Amino acid sequence: MKIISWNVAGYRACLSKGFKDFFNEIDADVLCLQEVKALSNEYDFHPEGYDEYLYPAEKKGYSGTLVLSRVKPINVSYGIGIEEYDHEGRLITLEFNNFYLINSYV
Repeated sequence: MKIISWNVAGYRACLSKGFKDFFNEIDADVLCLQEVKALSNEYDFHPEGYDEYLYPAEKKGYSGTLVLSRVKPINVSYGIGIEEYDHEGRLITLEFNNFYLINSYV
């Protein structure tokens, strides 16, 4: 399984600078993005064949994590269960058959 992680520091800006070509070129099974800073209705790239797991911050235009996966996880959880931190959308955990994938940043 090919897993890629990238802190994009703004997904919408990244999309306007060639991200779609990069995405197609890397051919990842799972792509983890940090600092997405967007809601799913604020961008138009939702690649076919990939499930999308977005955990946006409550504050508009701030932090947030996103996982694009063409491998279906067994379970997905958002946050760490501490409200003080979870409102920033900084951690998504995906459970697969043989491992857990944690997409996070501080």
